[in-house]
Amino acid sequence: MKNYKILLLAIFAMFGLNSCEDKDELVFTASPQGEFTFVNTFLEKYTLTQNTMGNVAERFVFSAANFDTPTPVNYVLENSISGDFTDETVIEGPTTTNEIAVTVGKLIELAEAAGIEFDVEALLHFRIKAFVGDLDTSTEFTYTPLQSLNILRPSVSTGGSSIAPSTWGVVGSGYNNWGAFADGQFYTTDQTDIFVAYVTLVPGEIKFRENNAWDNDFGDSGADGTLDAGGDNIAITEGGTYKITMNLNDNTYTIDAFSWGVVGSGYNDWGASPDAKFYYDYTTDTFKVGVRLVDGEIKFRQNNAWDSDFGDSGADGTLDAGGDNIIVTAGHYTITLDFNTGVYTIELADLYGIVGSGYNDWGATQDFTLTPLSNDIWVGDIATIIDGEIKFRVNDAWDSDFGDTGADGTLDAGGDNIAVSAGNYRLKLDIANGTYELNKVN
Repeated sequence: MKNYKILLLAIFAMFGLNSCEDKDELVFTASPQGEFTFVNTFLEKYTLTQNTMGNVAERFVFSAANFDTPTPVNYVLENSISGDFTDETVIEGPTTTNEIAVTVGKLIELAEAAGIEFDVEALLHFRIKAFVGDLDTSTEFTYTPLQSLNILRPSVSTGGSSIAPSTWGVVGSGYNNWGAFADGQFYTTDQTDIFVAYVTLVPGEIKFRENNAWDNDFGDSGADGTLDAGGDNIAITEGGTYKITMNLNDNTYTIDAFSWGVVGSGYNDWGASPDAKFYYDYTTDTFKVGVRLVDGEIKFRQNNAWDSDFGDSGADGTLDAGGDNIIVTAGHYTITLDFNTGVYTIELADLYGIVGSGYNDWGATQDFTLTPLSNDIWVGDIATIIDGEIKFRVNDAWDSDFGDTGADGTLDAGGDNIAVSAGNYRLKLDIANGTYELNKVN
């Protein structure tokens, strides 16, 4: 009996020891260790304008916080109106990455909450809070030092555009198969009888005609840059985007390579593929592009080259020739360049694109993104299509898509696939009227 009791005591002791050992393995403490601080450089002043609300104003980059535990560390960005963080507010996060971006719109929101008036420089106060586990239940935190941003909200007003469509257009094998669809539009300028068109051409020939008809047209007999009534076709030897200026005061014209595009690590690895092309919007006299970006930096340059480029030195939404790279975060955006006022905007947007066996094998690669202009008109050219089917969808996803049930040119939510044949196309969506055009160039 005595031996039996001793055996039982030994067994209980063994289980007790194992239990303690298991418990010891599960329990650990998360105590902050070492330095935790911002590692990026901040600007002397942040100018916040309403027309740049979608732009990234600053990306807070910080060192990794060390809690001496293998558990992932979470981070949030906090704001304090008082500056002593007795009124701390989480404005971004949580995230496990070591950077948090804040838009101009968010800073404007915080400036309004702090009662900062227009045209007055003032400080907004920030810090990063690091913790392990859930924010509401964590007991151990570490913080970066306070970082204050000097901001200014200028009171500005903007005007409209006096530009209008003219009666003239571009026609030819180099644009629309000699009238298979609407001619490329010429617009008025601030000079009488001088018109300008921004068009993407393919190799072929063109002429200029009025009212999409042949009652009044110009060519160039002699290829000397002179407009000749009913003259010879004008040869286009190289496809590309051009600015065509037609001067009816002295009957001359020019055709110049002309495009603005997005380039950078945030789009095309600084030119590994063509830049994202801007389209002209006459109602605002600006250039716009719908584009999907990734985390990185971008600039705007002309003609896919570095002869003329713009960045933003100061991150204030101002276009600066040869300026600093512009920080961007992943997402779908509409970018607008206004060379009249020298500003740009980058705004999150829901963008239509084409997907299908006729373009990208139903999403194996990025959709062909269209650009929104005024009046709910979306455009895109030139898209290279193969035999197959396509649909239109929003932001490269199937949450919202449109087909055409009945093949009548009407957009139908979730409708039938649209049959397409191989060729190069100009695309147009008229969302207000629920219609679309697939105009084959060649």
